[in-house]
Amino acid sequence: MLLIPAIDLKDGHCVRLKQGEMDDATVFSDDPGAMARHWVDLGARRLHLVDLNGAFAGKPKNEAAIRAIVEEVGDELPVQLGGGIRDLDTIEAYLDSGIHYVIIGTAAVKNPGFLQDACTAFPGHVIVGLDARDGKVATDGWSKITGHDVVDLAKKYEDYGVEAVVYTDIGRDGMLSGVNIEATVRLAQALRIPVIASGGITDLADIDRLCAVEDEGVMGAITGRAIYEGTLDFAAAQARADELNGAGN
Repeated sequence: MLLIPAIDLKDGHCVRLKQGEMDDATVFSDDPGAMARHWVDLGARRLHLVDLNGAFAGKPKNEAAIRAIVEEVGDELPVQLGGGIRDLDTIEAYLDSGIHYVIIGTAAVKNPGFLQDACTAFPGHVIVGLDARDGKVATDGWSKITGHDVVDLAKKYEDYGVEAVVYTDIGRDGMLSGVNIEATVRLAQALRIPVIASGGITDLADIDRLCAVEDEGVMGAITGRAIYEGTLDFAAAQARADELNGAGN
């Protein structure tokens, strides 16, 4: 079970949002590279970056911060990145810069042909991000709720060749209210590709619950506010996950 620290980038700073609200941001660091180093030193085996400005603008906006992170830790572990990825040129530039996985969210819903093209052009490097409230997919930085069912969309994207699905319950993200295990498992059981859980992780009890369903196809979990505010000790959480499921999973 991978526990993946999230580094959300806004205006070059490391921040966390509550339920995706850009006006409700807490700044945790002005040095993205140092923040990445901090989590790697505590045992992270993958990092999750989000270009928040890019997600809202529809194009990359935190290039300097992303570059600083890749230069600091990119040779040591995979870095995955989402936010504002709308064309193949952007994907190519990110992969060339040292990003290992790109996460396509809004563009996958609005332009499925783009996602399919991306999977064909960059096999093994494309993850789809599905953010949902009450089972319905949200787009545009969570500002719009669509009528699409998250399981139905995920199964279609699986056929395109995506590497994994990052599933975020936006009703719980940044709220420290616990992971929506039931919805995450329901999605994972419907797919052959792995699911990465996101949203709501609070403490070690959530890690225990996630590890209990790893065999259902939940390969990892992204954690943000909990590790920044101290309700979850990242090193202890990764150690617990390794103990429960076996190191290196």
